[in-house]
Amino acid sequence: MVKRVGTSRTKTRHKFARALREKGKVFITRFIQKFEVGDKVVLKADPSYQKGLYHARFHGRVGTIKGKQGKSYLVEITDGPKKKTLIVAPVHLKRLKVE
Repeated sequence: MVKRVGTSRTKTRHKFARALREKGKVFITRFIQKFEVGDKVVLKADPSYQKGLYHARFHGRVGTIKGKQGKSYLVEITDGPKKKTLIVAPVHLKRLKVE
């Protein structure tokens, strides 16, 4: 059997890259933002902060906040027919704008 080589950050050079004008900046408001249970959020990674980062296959997905675990949030997403719960740091979450 073939053993997989690499980690969950393999082949994510362009996916987790920041925009040119955002490079080097650390937005402190992203760390302290608060979410309520039931809020819709978008998984948008901040590559300068690796803690609480989800797997790359979930990048750009929309999920709902199901609870809090420490400083992180429990986000429920649908992956095909399955419901999955991710533990994500608030710096990697962006509130979904409903118009």
